Amino acid sequence: MDKYYTVSGPGSSKYTEKMSRFLSFALPVGSADEARELIKTYQNEYHDARHVCWAYMLGPERREWQLNDNGEPSGTAGKPILGQINSAGLTDVLVVVVRYFGGIKLGTSGLIAAYREASRLALQEAGVKECRQTASLRVEFGYESADKVMRIVKHPDVEIISKEFDNMCRVSIRFPLDMLEELKMRLGNVETAVLDPL
Repeated sequence: MDKYYTVSGPGSSKYTEKMSRFLSFALPVGSADEARELIKTYQNEYHDARHVCWAYMLGPERREWQLNDNGEPSGTAGKPILGQINSAGLTDVLVVVVRYFGGIKLGTSGLIAAYREASRLALQEAGVKECRQTASLRVEFGYESADKVMRIVKHPDVEIISKEFDNMCRVSIRFPLDMLEELKMRLGNVETAVLDPL
């Protein structure tokens, strides 16, 4: 599958359950480091809250993830947050839910339901966008082959990252992953072209 889905942008929501206030935030992230930096930011900003719980999912294959209950009973916060990310089939997303305790205990099932709903609302607010996995290539070729190479890479789905024309020319391109084999074959047929993955 070369397609995957993430959030269109940041989304936030407020949800109240038995006097406890839940502030939820869905954010696009590109790496675990970026997710951890954002988590720290929210922990600092809401340092007066009882709990700052979170979960994230990364990568087009949706294999890298982490969650944290931040002091809530095990499985009552991070798991339902991640569950909502999974239900929506999203990746490259972090969801943070901040809880201000209202004095009334919610119990295990109440907590799970509240964190689930808070996460759902933030993700709904963030919206969904479709992405395509990409690949990159560097093509090196003789100047006499420049026209042929440029004709092949001139395609609406191919982004030219850099180009350098001299006796030996170089072009770096990025394109949807499902075009990789076709481009490698067509560029490989150009007499002087040498291909390198970026």
